[in-house]
Amino acid sequence: MTVLVCVPFAGAGPSFFHPWREPAAGRWRVLPVELPGREKRILETPFRDVAEAARDSVGDVVAGLGDGESVLLFGHSLGAVLAYELAHLLLDRGVTVEGLVVSGSPGPWTQRERRATGLPDEEFLVRVEEFAGFRHEALDHPEMRDLILPVLRADCEMHENYVPSRDDPLPVPVCSMRGCSDGLVTAEQAQEWRLATTDAFRYAEFPGDHMFLVDSAREVLDVIAAEFATPGAASAAI
Repeated sequence: MTVLVCVPFAGAGPSFFHPWREPAAGRWRVLPVELPGREKRILETPFRDVAEAARDSVGDVVAGLGDGESVLLFGHSLGAVLAYELAHLLLDRGVTVEGLVVSGSPGPWTQRERRATGLPDEEFLVRVEEFAGFRHEALDHPEMRDLILPVLRADCEMHENYVPSRDDPLPVPVCSMRGCSDGLVTAEQAQEWRLATTDAFRYAEFPGDHMFLVDSAREVLDVIAAEFATPGAASAAI
């Protein structure tokens, strides 16, 4: 069976992907990546470097695989570049990687022009809300905000300072996804991922903004299934 390894976006934890298990059933086993600073690892210090976070996570991913299981990686925004780094590390360990699905992300060599890192708390949250297109209600509760803010700051810092740890493209298919109304990542930037692979490249658009996947889990999984079921490069829009 193929394992769909899901890497969270900034501030998110593995539970975001738990609802994906039902629509993924029969196609993949969903294995979310759990980063420090959230959920079961809430007492651990969050990473501020993507490559370090990937190196910390790769052992858990390998340990979560059964005999003969291959991997299909999915990551949104920050999760996209983390998944890219993980793909390289998994291949180095001899794991069969069937492909990489990136969502809401420019190519790994393109850094965001507008930044949130270093801003005072209120300005930081306004900027993050602008990036995401919505404000999480937990940030309006002081106790929850105190828990979430340090992780969100660390995640934004490692995303905005990200430089790929290696320049060689992946030898596996890459599918890039984007919400057609995304004001943070343009269609051209999302298609920069074609330079990150020597294999097939696919591009898909969905209705919605940067966080389109929040309400589109089943549609996202259907497109992944369709794109990776057929050999060769293709593009799709729904």
